[in-house]
Amino acid sequence: MSRAQNVTAMYVFGDSLLDVGNNNYFKTLIRANFPFNGIDFPGGKPTGRFSNGNNAADYLAENIGLPTPLPYLSNKDDFFLKGVSFASGGAGILNSTNDHLLRGTIYLSKQVEFFTEVQQRLITKIGVGAAKRQLSTSLFVVVIGSNDLFNYFRPKSKIPITKSPQECIDLMLSTFWNQLMQIHGLGARKFLIVGIGPIGCTPAQRLLNSTDNCNDEANLWAANYNKGLQSMLQKLKSQLKGDFNYSYFDNYSFLIDLIQNPTKYGFREIKAACCGLGRLMAKVPCIPISTYCPNRSDHIFWDEVHPTEAVSKILVNTLFNDTKQYVTSMKLTNLLAL
Repeated sequence: MSRAQNVTAMYVFGDSLLDVGNNNYFKTLIRANFPFNGIDFPGGKPTGRFSNGNNAADYLAENIGLPTPLPYLSNKDDFFLKGVSFASGGAGILNSTNDHLLRGTIYLSKQVEFFTEVQQRLITKIGVGAAKRQLSTSLFVVVIGSNDLFNYFRPKSKIPITKSPQECIDLMLSTFWNQLMQIHGLGARKFLIVGIGPIGCTPAQRLLNSTDNCNDEANLWAANYNKGLQSMLQKLKSQLKGDFNYSYFDNYSFLIDLIQNPTKYGFREIKAACCGLGRLMAKVPCIPISTYCPNRSDHIFWDEVHPTEAVSKILVNTLFNDTKQYVTSMKLTNLLAL
């Protein structure tokens, strides 16, 4: 039985936190369709998820009562009728994010272009009226922005030479505003927007400190971005009136609590990745020559930047059960019931 009878489909936009296999179709460095990713996924095989098993997209769909949306690039017959995942590892709000790597990520503007195609295919398949009803009762999930800041704070990044952190954030927010307006203009009415987590506490960023502590500067700007994002969403809702409904999840505060109080959630290892090599298991990413921990459920981080399946499950459970601590604007269950 679905927990949300009014939700007909789920459309997913974002990065590797939600990617369910789009990057498998690219010749790119940013892929996860090899061991030891997927070791705890049914069948024990890699799927393209940057996780030891399921990711948050899987648990969201499960809680709503829908199948996990298929990756857009799989292009299966009528795959778009129950939703689509456009999420792509390495994607950012800005088209320039991760352009120093081999081409092969669907940045958010391109994801919106692909959604335009899906909308047209829906209209062709079920008609204008039915397509409009489906999109207005679907959940649109957007998890994006971490890679833009990772790109800013990576060693030897060219961005700091041309932009201050605040200028980078301002550009992200103005670009994101336009992208959300486009998605809304195509028929979306229910949004789940997730803020950026404390990226400075990922094993990759801890490596930059000899003490293995969090990178406070990266965390500061992640928090500042989230403040700007919440303000921007309130303005967007005011402008679009009742046509734009959203739940905002404070991923930053949630993960900080998890890192500071790990035993409360059943975790023991807060700094090191489970899969990788070297200091904090983060000098080398999770690839077939890496080693991995036997106790995945004890770890917060699967690899140098991504959470374990256990964290994703707790995050989604919190999303559905939280009242006001981490979920603001509207309870997710209330949003889904609209």
